[in-house]
Amino acid sequence: MDTFVLNQILKEFPFRKEQIQNTVALLEEGNTIPFIARYRKEWTGQLDEVQLRQIKDRYDYLVDLQARKSVILNSIREQDKLTPELQERIESCLVKQDLEDLYLPYKPKRRTKATAAREKGLGPLADIIMVQDIVDGSLDEIARPFLDEEKGVLSIEQAYEGAGYICAEMIADMADLRKFVREVFMKKGEIVSQAKAGYENEPTKYTMYYDYREPVDKIASHRLLAIRRGDKEEILAANIVVTVDEVLEGINIRVIKNANSIFFPLLCGYIEDAYKRLIAESIEKQVWQALKERSDEPAISIFAKNLKNVLLVPPIPGKTVMGIDPGQRTGCKVAVIDSTGKYLYSATIYPHPPVNKKGEAMALMLDMIDNYGVEYISIGNGTASRETDIFVKELLAERAKDGSAWEVKAVVVNESGASIYSASDIAREEFPDLDLTVRGAISIARRLQDPLAELVKIEPKSIGVGQYQHDVDQKSLKQALDAVVESCVNFVGVDLNTASSSLLQYVSGIGPQLAKQIVAYREENGAFRSRNQLKKVPRFGAKAFEQSAGFLRIRDGEQPLDNSAVHPESYPIVQAMCQDLGVEITGLIGNNDLLDGIDPNKYITEKAGLPTVLDIIEELRKPGRDPRQEIKTPKFREDVMKMEDLKPGMMIEGVVTNLTNFGAFVDIGVHQDGLVHVSQMGKKFVKDPSAVCSVGDVVRVKVLSVDIERKRIGLSMKDGS
Repeated sequence: MDTFVLNQILKEFPFRKEQIQNTVALLEEGNTIPFIARYRKEWTGQLDEVQLRQIKDRYDYLVDLQARKSVILNSIREQDKLTPELQERIESCLVKQDLEDLYLPYKPKRRTKATAAREKGLGPLADIIMVQDIVDGSLDEIARPFLDEEKGVLSIEQAYEGAGYICAEMIADMADLRKFVREVFMKKGEIVSQAKAGYENEPTKYTMYYDYREPVDKIASHRLLAIRRGDKEEILAANIVVTVDEVLEGINIRVIKNANSIFFPLLCGYIEDAYKRLIAESIEKQVWQALKERSDEPAISIFAKNLKNVLLVPPIPGKTVMGIDPGQRTGCKVAVIDSTGKYLYSATIYPHPPVNKKGEAMALMLDMIDNYGVEYISIGNGTASRETDIFVKELLAERAKDGSAWEVKAVVVNESGASIYSASDIAREEFPDLDLTVRGAISIARRLQDPLAELVKIEPKSIGVGQYQHDVDQKSLKQALDAVVESCVNFVGVDLNTASSSLLQYVSGIGPQLAKQIVAYREENGAFRSRNQLKKVPRFGAKAFEQSAGFLRIRDGEQPLDNSAVHPESYPIVQAMCQDLGVEITGLIGNNDLLDGIDPNKYITEKAGLPTVLDIIEELRKPGRDPRQEIKTPKFREDVMKMEDLKPGMMIEGVVTNLTNFGAFVDIGVHQDGLVHVSQMGKKFVKDPSAVCSVGDVVRVKVLSVDIERKRIGLSMKDGS
C-alpha cells in the first residue's frame, strides 16, 4: 500500500482512517465494489457504492500519478539533472498536468530552432541573458565571442536571434509560468464560436452558436459539448480568446528579474515570441482538454443516472409475452416468447395504412394469443407505436366480448437499441435462423419480461438515454456505464440457471470469459443444483466464487439459502440460528415471528459483524425478492396521435425518456419527444433536473409550443400533478 496515496486519500475524504485503509486494502486484494459494499460492511464502516467508487477512482488516479512520477524521476536522474528541490516538487505533485509541466524542460524534444541554436554554441549566451545581471556594457561586446563562421553564426544579429530561440524555449518550459497562463485562460478567457464560411445564413442545429461568446468559467457542459461538436463537424470555428497584453504582463513579472539589465528590451521580445509561438497554442489545447473533461463529467453522470433508471425498470417475469415491433408500410413484426424467454413463433401483420389489412391482422393475433397462451403484449415505442397501441386495445376489447379464459394486458416499452441488438453477434448466436426484424420483436418482448437481462446485451451508450454520448471521452463513458450495469445486475441478483453470458459477465468477480464457461458447463451438465457446484466450472477459482456467489440465485436447489442474498460464507450463522430455534432452514425463511425474536448480537463473529447479521435476518424475511418497483405506464390522450393534434395549453400525460442537465425529454405519444426545459420543471428554481424526475417516470405536462417544421415541442411541468 503506497503511503503517499493512502495519506492523500485520508486528507481528501471525510471518512475515518480505518474505513479508508480497509477499503484500499480490499481493493488491492482484488475485491469488487458490489462485493465490498454488500459483504464487507464491517470493514468499511458501511460505506455505500457511491462512496466506495469515489475512493477507488481517486486511488486509481493517484496510483497512475505515482507510476508516472517514477518514470519522470528516472528520466531526469539519467540526465544527471535531478536536484533535491526538483525531486521534492515532483514527489509532492498532485495533478498530472502540473507534473508534466515540471518534466517539460527535461523531456526529449523533437528538433527545434532552439536545438539548432544550441548546436551553434549559443546556449551560454542565452544563459547570460536569462541571468539578467549585466546592467552596463555593450550588447555587441557580449555577443562577439559567440560568432563562429564554421557554425554559421556570422553576425551579432544572428547570435542574438539564436540565443532568443533558446531563451524563448526556456521561458516556455517554466512550469510556474505555464500554470499562470493556464489559469488566465480558465478564469478570464472566453469561448468564441462563429459560423464557418458557407454556413453564415444556413440554418443548422448550431445556429445559436454562429456568433457566440461566453466566459470559460461560466459555460455549461451541454453548450461546450455542442460547440465542440459543431467545430468537429466543420460548421463552427471555435477558439478560446484572452487579452494578450494582460498575459504578457503576467509573464514579464515572472521572467524579468532586473528591468535595468541591458538585455531587458531583448527579453521582452523573447517573451512575446515564446508566448505567441510556443505557449499560447499548447495552453489553449490543454484548456480545451480540461474544459472537455469538466464537461464530460456531468454529461456522463447524467447518462449514468438515466441508464440506472432504465435498467431497473420493473420486470414482469414468468409470463408468456407477445412482442410487437411497430411499422406502417413494412408492417408490424410480431414474436411470441414463453415464460422463460424462449422464442415460440413469429408473423408480420399489416393493420395500418397503406396496406390496411386490419381484419386479417386481428384474426392472426387472436389465434396467436389463444394458441400460445399470451398473457402480455409488449409494444415498441417507435414509429407507429400509438397506432399499434390503439389497434391492440381494440383487439383486446373484442376478445373480452367473447368471455376469454384469461386477461391479456398491453404495455408500451422503450425499444431504443433493439435494432442494434438484432444485428449484433449476440443476436446471431441466439437466433441464427431468424430475420433481423424478428429478433427485434423478440427483444421488445423480453424487455417487458426482464428489462435488465435484455438490455445488458446492448452497448450501454446505444440505449438512448444520454446526451452527447458520442462527444464525451469514450473510455470514461464506458467505465462509468459498465459500473452502472455492474451495480444494477448485482443489486437485483441473477438466476444462475437462466441467465445469458451477457448478463452473467456483469456479476461481481465473473467477467466475459468465466460467464461463457458457466453457460457451457450448464449446457453440458444441466441446471445447477447448488452454488458450490460453481467450483466445478473450469477456471472458476476460490476468489471468483467468493466475489460472485452471493449475487447468484438458484431456485428450488439443494440449499434454500442459494436463492437468497445470504453469502455462503454466512451459512453457518443461519444454521446456528436454526439450531438455537429448533427449526430447519425452510422453517426459518419467511417466518417473521421467529426472525423478530432473534438477538443479532448473539451471532456476531470475527468475520461477520452486526451489519452483516442484520442483513442476513432481513434477507431471510423475503429471500429472492426482486427489489425493482411496480411498472407504471402513461395514459396517452386518444385525441392526440401526431404533432399536428397538439395545441398550446393542452394537459397531457407522458413518460420521461431522457434527462439532461438542461431539462427532461418526455414521450407524449406523438412520435416526437417534447422538452421540459429546466426553467419549466417547477414553480421554484430547479438546479438539478434529476431532483425532480427520473427516466421512466410518468408525468403530467402542459403543452407550451409546437414547432412542426423543426419538430420541437415545448412542455411544462409547472401545472402538472
